[in-house]
Amino acid sequence: MKKLKRYQYERYAVLCKLAYPKIFDHVELGFADNGHVAIKNRQGHVVVRILWHDNKKEVIVVFRGSQVLSDWLTNVCCLPKRKRFGKTVYYIHYGYDRLLNQKIAGPKSADEAVSIYQQIERVLAPLIAQGKRVSLTGHSSGGAMAILTADWLARRFDSPVRRVVTFGQPSTGFRSFNKHYLLHRRTYRICCDLDIITFLPPLPGIFVHVGRNLWLHNERIYENIRPSVRLYKTLTSWLVSPISYHYMHKYIRNKDFFDKH
Repeated sequence: MKKLKRYQYERYAVLCKLAYPKIFDHVELGFADNGHVAIKNRQGHVVVRILWHDNKKEVIVVFRGSQVLSDWLTNVCCLPKRKRFGKTVYYIHYGYDRLLNQKIAGPKSADEAVSIYQQIERVLAPLIAQGKRVSLTGHSSGGAMAILTADWLARRFDSPVRRVVTFGQPSTGFRSFNKHYLLHRRTYRICCDLDIITFLPPLPGIFVHVGRNLWLHNERIYENIRPSVRLYKTLTSWLVSPISYHYMHKYIRNKDFFDKH
């Protein structure tokens, strides 16, 4: 299993942050002039941005997280949604599947009948045919959508997914989804300290995360740590934090502030 490199982490993190503002200059970020497609829902909110370079093999699909009330309400719609691909059957989070099945905004009635899922396929199919591979990333519910879309793409195309990197992502499916998920070895779930969203839905043992978990805490990266241990370590660090700020490494870490003084 390959490690996620620092420059990859930073690139995906920056793209997830920039997915929220309305203004998005993809050329300034180094992508091709024609290397950006924004997919909006019927309310006119950008849900997905697809980005690529002409001379590189990677296409990056960035999913925006919850931003409006309807998005947040979707997070609590954790009823099971049955999905079937051939003989494979599993159950996923109804709300996140609904976000991907919502209709896109478009001037034509034919476009309005197309779902987010279908529009993603429309854009990616010719790029995959050119030999490009797809990386997917997203923050919060955007990360959940990235997971579901990655698995969906892996079932519709021949090995199109390069990696999946999510930030602060809630769980997307039940045990059956974890069992049948195709991209465990290419999926990185980034959690930071006690990010409560990463514990949602609050149904341990029923909803199960997929992929490789990387937990950022106290200047360390913990891999695949159990949620109960993560909770314990975070609460413990809160209790000792007044003392920990006295340690010399805290002063050394803040040395860069003096360059700006």
